[in-house]
Parts: sequence; C-alpha cells; structure tokens
Amino acid sequence: MSVMALRMPQALRRYARDRRGVSAVEFALLAPLMIGLYLGCAEISDGVAADRKVSLIAATLANLTSSCSNSNANAGGCANNTISPTEMNNILDASSAIILPYDKSKLTMTVSCLNIDANKVVTVRWTAVRNGGVGGTATLPSALAVPSSQLLFAQVSYAYTPTVGYTITGTLTLSDHMYMAPRTQAPAYPDNTKTCT
Repeated sequence: MSVMALRMPQALRRYARDRRGVSAVEFALLAPLMIGLYLGCAEISDGVAADRKVSLIAATLANLTSSCSNSNANAGGCANNTISPTEMNNILDASSAIILPYDKSKLTMTVSCLNIDANKVVTVRWTAVRNGGVGGTATLPSALAVPSSQLLFAQVSYAYTPTVGYTITGTLTLSDHMYMAPRTQAPAYPDNTKTCT
C-alpha cells in the first residue's frame, strides 16, 4: 500500500473536525431567508399603513361633510346649511392630505348625500368627487335604512403599488367607505336646488 492510501483516513478525519468555514456556510444558507423576511415585513407594514390611511380618509371625509351646518359657518363655507364649492374643495383637500407621504394623485374620493324616504327607498341626492371618484352604487345596510332620514356616504379608493412586491402582486386597490348621519341637518350642495331632503 502506498503512503497516500494510509494517510487518506487521517486527512478525512481532520477535514471533518475542521470548523473554520461553518459560519460562512451558515450565513450563505440563512442570508436569503433573512433578507426575504425583512423585505416581506417591510412590505406588509407599508401596505397596512396605506390601508389604514384609506380608512381614516373615508371617516374624515364623511365627518367633515356631516358637520357642515349653520352653527359652524366659516367665511361663507357652510352658510344656510349649504356646502359651497370652495368649502367642498377644502373638505376634499383636508381629507386627501391624510394619505401623505403616499401619492395623492392615486387617491379617488366620492361623498354623496343619500335620502331615505318613508318606504326606505334610497336615492342619491348629490355627489362630489375627486380624481374621478370611486363610482358604484350605495348599498345601504338594512340597519341604517331609517325612514325619512339622510346619510352622508364617503367612498375612498387608493391604487397602492408595493415597493418590492409589485412584480408579484402588481397594483393593489385599497378601498373603504363610511356612512355618517348629518350632525344637525343634511347639507345642500352646491346650491339650494340640490338639497338632500
């Protein structure tokens, strides 16, 4: 037998005991998993933040519109229980400011005044839109269909594009809506001919 054949088992045992490259191998195996986990968590938290902002915008839009009455008229904005075009523009601007730092141009908003007659038939009396509006119809939950009443209905939609995951999901449409009763009386918009009653 040659000397090389006799030394082979010793060399294999020495190689099996050698731990110098273990950390590098473990890092090479775990690094892609950890980077993917980090990017996934960042994407999910960013998407949840954008979705939460959409919900806040819907609530704010309904709330600001429902609070318009003679008692809070400011510089002619809500005088005579009528929302002026300037005041509606201010309401839409204030609501859309919530989406920052995301792109406001991808945000669509609609606010409508719904009249419910004595037979619980719902009609849209007036609508204000921003960036094309959300569209669709108002499907009123039966619990909200109170005869001879009015509701303000805000709809918000946002075209959210994930930073990293857009190649997998593409653009996602985040949307929410809010029904709110007027504080005192349903406001007219943009003039007295478009009342909500």
